[in-house]
Amino acid sequence: MIKYIIVIFSSILIVFTGCYPNYYSTKTTPATLGPRTATYKELSSLPRPQEKIVAAVYKFRDQSGQYKASQTGTSWSTAVTQGATSILIKALEESGWFIPIEREALSELLNERKIIRSSRANFEAEGTENLPALPPMLYAGVILEGGIISYETNIVTGGAGLRYFSAGASTQYREDQVTVYLRAISTSNGRILKSVYTTKKILSQLVDVGLFRYVEFKRLLEVETGFSYNEPPQFAVTAAIEKAVQSLIIEGIFSGMWLPANESDLNSEAINKYKEEKAQQESLDVYGDLISDARNAKGIGFTIGGQSYSGEFDNSLAKYGSELFMKYDLKPGLFLAPGVGFGELAVDKLFRILLLSLNLNFQYHLFPENSLSPFFKFGIGLDKRSPIKPMVNKHFSMDDKWLFSINTGAGIEYMLFNRIGFNLIFTYKYFLTDELDNFKAGKYNDYYLGAGAGLTFYF
Repeated sequence: MIKYIIVIFSSILIVFTGCYPNYYSTKTTPATLGPRTATYKELSSLPRPQEKIVAAVYKFRDQSGQYKASQTGTSWSTAVTQGATSILIKALEESGWFIPIEREALSELLNERKIIRSSRANFEAEGTENLPALPPMLYAGVILEGGIISYETNIVTGGAGLRYFSAGASTQYREDQVTVYLRAISTSNGRILKSVYTTKKILSQLVDVGLFRYVEFKRLLEVETGFSYNEPPQFAVTAAIEKAVQSLIIEGIFSGMWLPANESDLNSEAINKYKEEKAQQESLDVYGDLISDARNAKGIGFTIGGQSYSGEFDNSLAKYGSELFMKYDLKPGLFLAPGVGFGELAVDKLFRILLLSLNLNFQYHLFPENSLSPFFKFGIGLDKRSPIKPMVNKHFSMDDKWLFSINTGAGIEYMLFNRIGFNLIFTYKYFLTDELDNFKAGKYNDYYLGAGAGLTFYF
């Protein structure tokens, strides 16, 4: 049996590594042109301008003050690139809307022009050549300022794994985020014409598979493989800057600062796509989840699932359970949720009962404005026990009875649409008497556990 496990696991490893041809490399690779970001296509597909804008960039640098995280000690390497000015100038050039002029190395440029004038003056003094005057330098209509404002680490972290008999696999992931601000300033009066900002998430992921097992006496087999993916921060900064340039151009078109060559371009695909993205982005939070005010309203919902009795008798059976409830918002995140439950409880070869519950519960959502929110339920219930006749065991007698209970539960709700939420919930109902099964014994009362799924309609 062990040999079969080894063969199967080894085959998985071979397939796993075979799916990643760049999993390892034993050869050097030649230099290549830099890869394009996903935002480059959006930037280069903008409509052409009536007239290109002469723009100057003096500095566009890292203002986050972040250093690379290190597990061994302090690292003095910066978390993001210090050459953002060069990235911005490249993005301005590729947009087709700007004529970028050199300002970062202005002192060097002026020195070279002085050298040119001095050399021409010497030639003219010798009378060997009659050289034309040095043309004037271009001056900018706008100055572009800003920088990399923040670099946030561990915005989202998580992972999963499974191990059985010393063989298993696991994965971990982490999201960082870089934020870029960009503004256009008029050189004629110093007015800030437009200011925009963009963000880009940076994904890091680790996957590993391993086997650690004794196959024979004093013979230990250990096999492991894996890979990690770390999105380059410089690549993320480039994408964020290109997105900022695209946003600045389109926002300038909206405000009339500059116009495309053709009036029909105002309804071009690139601009319409930007409008849709902007409208959608206004309803998202920092994690990219939908911000919804639906939970600040009333609602009606239902859940359907299963439940299982726990008490003095063993061999309980899983039976159906359901609930219909209303929701009234008391304050953001907190709801009054009265409802009616209906289900069945049973013990194998002993009894089956119907349980009708009148519940007065409260629901508290941890993140009421997010599309995905965990929630907790707590409250009280009045439950009617009704035996299903004929009884499974004819020697076991039971009659109708009303019981009081305490309701608790935990779940998660995801807003499928603006007013419709999908729920998963686990419930625990503890009875205040030990008479649910018509038998008193022990020091703990009867209870049941349930799980279900359902929908909530907000209005």
